[in-house]
Amino acid sequence: MPTTPSEPHRARRIAEGFGTDAERYDRTRPSYPAAMVDAVVAAAPGPDFLDVGIGTGIAARRFRAAGRTVHGVEVDERMAALARRDGFTVDVARFEDWDAAGRTFDAVVAGQTWHWIDPVAGAARAAEVLRPAGRLALFWNALLTPEPLARSFAAVYRRVLPDLPFDPYPVRAADPYAPMMDTATSGLAEAGGFGVPQRWSFDWEQTFTRDEWLDVVPTHGGHNLIPPDQSAALLAGLGEAVDAVGGSFVMPITTVVLTALRI
Repeated sequence: MPTTPSEPHRARRIAEGFGTDAERYDRTRPSYPAAMVDAVVAAAPGPDFLDVGIGTGIAARRFRAAGRTVHGVEVDERMAALARRDGFTVDVARFEDWDAAGRTFDAVVAGQTWHWIDPVAGAARAAEVLRPAGRLALFWNALLTPEPLARSFAAVYRRVLPDLPFDPYPVRAADPYAPMMDTATSGLAEAGGFGVPQRWSFDWEQTFTRDEWLDVVPTHGGHNLIPPDQSAALLAGLGEAVDAVGGSFVMPITTVVLTALRI
């Protein structure tokens, strides 16, 4: 497991590694609550959306179902192939380097992605492609693993990966994505072109069985870099922890949004 850097967008092996098992990612990753989708749609001045880091199309499908037209930019061709298979147009590029070819959009959205993008260059590119009064919406799902399961999971990681340089299950914060949102906010201010950002949050939950949780864990950032023997031991230990609480658990999730208007 690699070190989590203070600037995640520089960790290219992690940022560009989610397509290792794109089918699993698409099948297992939590989606986004309807209330968030509705709020973003209502705040955008029109129907043309750009999804930065569209991945396999998890968020894009929600916006399309709400009547939006979604074009994607994605760094990983393997992820993009799944989104295209689902009917989306996708350009493969790093967003900071992407050529919009004169296209503009009513909204730029990014789900579980913006921390992999240079916060200043990304904000500047978003400002370039947004129409006047266009909406930028950056959002993340914060999975708030319940206690004492979080402690059990942390013990497994420490046992299997003793050199792990960070705590994968720290004391639960009210807003674990606050540091990333702070960085994004600073990037918007430095790039210019946006009004005062707002922060929204939407609380919901999802139940995971043992097998469902063990299916999603390998899609988490950096897990594709764990050697196979350690990965197997990690999953076995996590499975035992879920068995110990009855074989399933309810995961509280807060979807946090940083949004700003193009001025």
